[in-house]
Amino acid sequence: MGMTEVPSTARLTEEERAIVEVVADFVDNEVLPVVRQLEHSDTYPEELIEQMKRLGVFGLLVPAEYGGVDVSTACFALVAQELARGWMSLAGAMGGHSVVAYLIRTFGTPEQKATYLSAMATGALRATMALTEPGGGSDLKAMRTKAVLADGTWTVNGSKTWITNSRRAGLIALLTRTEPEQGKGFSILLVEKGAGYEVSRDLPKLGYKGVESCEVVFDQVQVPESAVLGGVAGSGFPQMMRGLEIGRIQVASRALGVAQAALNDATRYAQEREAFGRPIWEHQSIGNYLADGATKLRAARLLTLDAAARVDAGERADMEAGMAKLFASEVCMEVTLNAIRIHGGHGYSTEFDVERYFRDAPLMIVGEGTNEIQRNVIARQYIARNPIDGGGR
Repeated sequence: MGMTEVPSTARLTEEERAIVEVVADFVDNEVLPVVRQLEHSDTYPEELIEQMKRLGVFGLLVPAEYGGVDVSTACFALVAQELARGWMSLAGAMGGHSVVAYLIRTFGTPEQKATYLSAMATGALRATMALTEPGGGSDLKAMRTKAVLADGTWTVNGSKTWITNSRRAGLIALLTRTEPEQGKGFSILLVEKGAGYEVSRDLPKLGYKGVESCEVVFDQVQVPESAVLGGVAGSGFPQMMRGLEIGRIQVASRALGVAQAALNDATRYAQEREAFGRPIWEHQSIGNYLADGATKLRAARLLTLDAAARVDAGERADMEAGMAKLFASEVCMEVTLNAIRIHGGHGYSTEFDVERYFRDAPLMIVGEGTNEIQRNVIARQYIARNPIDGGGR
């Protein structure tokens, strides 16, 4: 079972369909033969990342004028899904990078675009974003990291955690307070690797192996005034919320890829394994797992593509992206657990891949804003779009 069927609602161009197919072939031919060994040894997938660079994966959201591929959000989501079908960590390696590319292309000054986007398109410069703090979690407005401007230089103090790829990234999009005395005013600073921040430690993880997730400390780190995304301080929070629409679509796509891999393996095993004289999928309890998984996975994919379509139409998509991330991640958790049930004792063995899918699945539930936070976002935006009018309707 190779590439996942692309729903007709995706409305990809022929070029975009070819891009998704090339990535699917890369997953089938290059990733799947080596992923189990790399994942179990927690080895950084250097050669796979280099191949992803050559395929243009890191330039999917970079405009063509800067050497990028410049595809639709739907195409981007399907590529992330295919990478995650092979190994979720590969999709993670391009996730934050792509959000930063989107932020710079959308809000960056002409100088910032010229400085960073061409190198980001090839993967020669890889980027990550730094939002979460050790004591803050999803409560971004409670962050303590702050930057003070004096004589044309920002001085940054604070710490961030769960920063994927931070040892290899050459650029960090740092969300920080820039007006701490008012308790408001956030900016995104584009902080280059030579600025002097410290990657203090790698976090040990249940899954999401191979790529590093780190704590990063900013101690009197100095960056030029021009490092503010868009050139105007105080705009960082709405900018990052726009970026997180893409980020949450990408996380939903990771969940789709992992769930698809689990369903593929479970479907194959349910046809090969016999019990009581017939393939186990014919037993109703097993058949129901497959039916429910296929149905919910399709629904999650359509939700994700709907959110992607809204982004491409220039419409607000925080509710739709939140819905996609919430639903897809919960479906992923359910499908991966049921894949273990279908495999029985083999599902608990590291000789089969379903245990890896199950270990990777929780990250999408707690990452990019926990699902509890997603429900808050969805509820607020749902009420905002459906106020009670004067007639009480």
